[in-house]
Amino acid sequence: MKRELERIGIPDEHEARERTWPVVHAAFAVRQPVPQPSHWRWVAVVAVALAATLAATLSQPGRAVIDEIREVVGVDRAQPALFSLPTSGRLLVASDAGIWIVQEDGSKRLLGNYQQATWSPFGRFVAATRENELAALEPTGDVRWTLARPSVRDAQWTGTETDTRIAYADRTGIRVVAGDGTDDGLVVRGAHGPLAWRPGTRGELAYVTAREVRVQDVDGGRVVWRTRRAGGRSPIRALEWSSDGRRLLVLQPHGLRVYELDGRVAAQDDPSDATRDADAAFRPSTREAAVIRVHGSESTVFRIATGTSLFSGTGTFDHVAWSPDGRWLLVTWPTTDQWVFVRVDGKRRIHAVSNISEQFRSRSFPRVEGWCCAP
Repeated sequence: MKRELERIGIPDEHEARERTWPVVHAAFAVRQPVPQPSHWRWVAVVAVALAATLAATLSQPGRAVIDEIREVVGVDRAQPALFSLPTSGRLLVASDAGIWIVQEDGSKRLLGNYQQATWSPFGRFVAATRENELAALEPTGDVRWTLARPSVRDAQWTGTETDTRIAYADRTGIRVVAGDGTDDGLVVRGAHGPLAWRPGTRGELAYVTAREVRVQDVDGGRVVWRTRRAGGRSPIRALEWSSDGRRLLVLQPHGLRVYELDGRVAAQDDPSDATRDADAAFRPSTREAAVIRVHGSESTVFRIATGTSLFSGTGTFDHVAWSPDGRWLLVTWPTTDQWVFVRVDGKRRIHAVSNISEQFRSRSFPRVEGWCCAP
């Protein structure tokens, strides 16, 4: 009886295999066997396998891809620890334990129990925030000064060798304080982050209101540019300027836009309801942006101008960060507890690191806050 049943053809079985094969084949292309999988990697495998099993119960041909899906979670032969960065610079990382600095040789220093952080110009200091405090820190963790404010977040530092300032949001709106902790003041009441200082200007700041994205001269109060938010009231996750200050990237889950200063849209991406853009960032010294697209159980990093794929995998990518020299792109991969460094300057290489959460003493997956210049 069993053999007779196995001979019975299943409706649409061949078509189902044809539909699933391109996804499996694309993911299989980045696969390499790993000798000692981390605990988080096995959790990810089990989660994906369970999802595949559920799909198989709904569609008999789905059983044919369970084993393949199980094999493509994560980059194999990944290093078990972050022994070094693939190029020069230092990382700022936020974890449950606080804010960390990672040196080029892989050494890490915990700066303190803060929630967000940003580099100062030239990477000499760090501005860090927690619920009701803004602090300026040395890279050694020594505190230069602190400022108590309600619900502090989204700090951004800008300036020259001799004159710097920090913009941040609190319960009252957008505030600006000098780099030495003096002259703190409210500049835009009721507005909020994210924030982004425009490069090459004395004090033009991009921020968000309930209906618009604005660029304002914080000294004179003049609004120099504005646009209505795409995607309705969908939250704006990031604002970022190109290095030359000529383009502004506005990231929403379902409405990414890159604007010229005259208001024209230079590039855009409008994911469907089943797809979202998780993060995006400009490559240093260019107007080229890398974007994370998450679609179901797959994620892809691509160049928004050309649509060229830089890296793809099973599960969810979270953040991207460019190295200061623009040769490497860091992709964070919570599903596999990995960081993947992708070289993009013509010598395509992948350098992956596992066990990220454990290394930063974090139950949740650590977040990269910035990749800055070497000391």
